[in-house]
Amino acid sequence: MVATRLSLACVLALCSVFASAREYRYSDAHLHYVDFFQESAGMNALLEAMAKNRIEHVMISGVPVAKKWHEDEPKRPRYYAGDDADAYWYSATDVIVAAAVSKLPADKRPYFHPFLSGFNPNDKNSDAHIQRMLDLNPGLWQGIGEVFTRHDDLTALTSGDTPRANNEAMTRIYHLAAENDLPVLLHSNITSKREKNPLYLAEIEQPLRNHPHTRFIWAHAGTSLEIHRHQVQMDFLLPTLTRLLESYPNLYVDLSWSVLRPYLLDKAGKPRPQWLALVERFPERFMLGSDVVGRFNKLGEEMHSFDPFLDALPEAVARKVARDNFLAILPRKR
Repeated sequence: MVATRLSLACVLALCSVFASAREYRYSDAHLHYVDFFQESAGMNALLEAMAKNRIEHVMISGVPVAKKWHEDEPKRPRYYAGDDADAYWYSATDVIVAAAVSKLPADKRPYFHPFLSGFNPNDKNSDAHIQRMLDLNPGLWQGIGEVFTRHDDLTALTSGDTPRANNEAMTRIYHLAAENDLPVLLHSNITSKREKNPLYLAEIEQPLRNHPHTRFIWAHAGTSLEIHRHQVQMDFLLPTLTRLLESYPNLYVDLSWSVLRPYLLDKAGKPRPQWLALVERFPERFMLGSDVVGRFNKLGEEMHSFDPFLDALPEAVARKVARDNFLAILPRKR
């Protein structure tokens, strides 16, 4: 009888744990419909992955560069870093995204939020190109990006000059973004692979200061896997990010995978208290992104990997980060 009561107590305790477990609905604030060869698993695969994993909304963009299969390479590379062949700016990526979204049933379209990315950030003609794209598809585009500026080895492999987030061409784009109420998702590494200081901080901070009416989403908070391979963890990232959030209310942060580890979670997979405190202090400024590229079989895994961090936040804050903050940054007329 005692054993029966103990078993029943254990069952009730387990039921209580499961009943109190949170189940999140997500917005993916950073998803590429195509890969670096402008190929995709397709919209049906994306819809299936969303439905299986409670991902209600997605930012959907192309990839602004295409990787060349060079004449001297016997095997087609699988990724931009697969060989030394260069990459080049590829405007048709937006045409691919527009076509995929336009073919969706009308009841599905409200859950897809296309961002324009197919332009050269070094070209002062790019703002005119973006305006033409906006005019060709009125009401379709809801943001600009992901804009590739400082981006590890991809920067060196891409034909032309090194793009900077604070150059004159991008300045023209920020003005256009503000005029059209479009957020800008910007990839701008905070430093190089070997410099243990915020070497390129001015390139992101100058636009934040000079364009207060433009909403910026900083992809990966300036981090990258390549930086981590050399530096493991940047000690200056948290205090720098804290200062930027304090100073610039137009800054939002995409907590995609290279921020999750080693920053949000420690080696044991436990949330870091100082990062929890930062998100709680700025509960409307952080959002989640999978950063998947053309394939969607790991979409759910990427989004659910944030659950331990979300579970350690107050529930109202966690739900904002998981879903609502991305929707709040979209054009207000929507």
